Amino acid sequence: MLRFTLQRATLAASVLLLSAAAWPAHAETLRSADIHPDDYPTVLAVRHMGELVKQRTNGRLEIKVYAGSKLGREEDSIEQVKLGALSMTRVSSAAMHNICEVTRVPSLPFLFRSKEHLHKVLDSDIGEQILRSCEEAGFVGLAWYDSGARSMYTRDKPIKTVADVRGLKIRVQQSDLSVAMVEALGANATPMSMGEVYTALKTGLVDAAENNFPSYESAHHYEVAKYYSMTQHTMTPEILLFSKRQWDKLSEADRKIIRDAARESVPYMRKLWSEREDKSRALVEQAGAQIVEPDKASFQAVMKPVYDRYVTTDAMKDLVSRIQAVK
Repeated sequence: MLRFTLQRATLAASVLLLSAAAWPAHAETLRSADIHPDDYPTVLAVRHMGELVKQRTNGRLEIKVYAGSKLGREEDSIEQVKLGALSMTRVSSAAMHNICEVTRVPSLPFLFRSKEHLHKVLDSDIGEQILRSCEEAGFVGLAWYDSGARSMYTRDKPIKTVADVRGLKIRVQQSDLSVAMVEALGANATPMSMGEVYTALKTGLVDAAENNFPSYESAHHYEVAKYYSMTQHTMTPEILLFSKRQWDKLSEADRKIIRDAARESVPYMRKLWSEREDKSRALVEQAGAQIVEPDKASFQAVMKPVYDRYVTTDAMKDLVSRIQAVK
């Protein structure tokens, strides 16, 4: 009996030693921020990425996602990533417009013909070139996520043509390009953070806002703005950013693991996103939102001043031409 007990003890000790060798006692945690809730596709995709990183580093690195604006607004998380206080963040690329100028290109109105066109561009050397352009500003662009097509929704009346937009106060992202686009439509742009939009719509501080179906649904904007007009004016993608300060301290092997995991999370995110779009549209329609199909040509016809103002360098003009040429 004593010999049997010793054998079991020895076996248990061996298992513990092997486990300790495979999974370090003190893993290094890479902190990542997102303003969206826990069940949002971008949050789930970064968590999936974290699982891949943890597996491929034998538990030495792990990613902890702080969702639901726990670490502040997108602007706050961008600043923390730049300083190295945060490892990563998922933000709309519109939040990077004034930091990394080239990120304005994929946010140009009516640039992408379809979701398939968007994916072909972002998965090509064009998308990689835009990601790399952020390094000088202190960020490593890891991957592109979807954010769907942004459309306009209103409190009091549906938008059917560009004439219906004139004079409206429309909430936009805090981006000069977004402001210029709305002003080109003859409306009054009101930049504000996402967390303020519900109250602004409810109280009449703004007449309208613009976003994708999942955000329209998850932020409950359909409760206070029931007319959703499918302008699909932009398909501004989301961007997954890593701190350049922290990146430079990583080994080449760990950088490759992180970058590969980020890219492998993209198709996972796109699948979740497509499912979420369908679900969100169904939910808002069931709740009484009215989906309107507007005359998109009337919107496109007034966009030339926006391109003239923001596509200013030869490099940006070349990117636009290459994007438009992708079949």
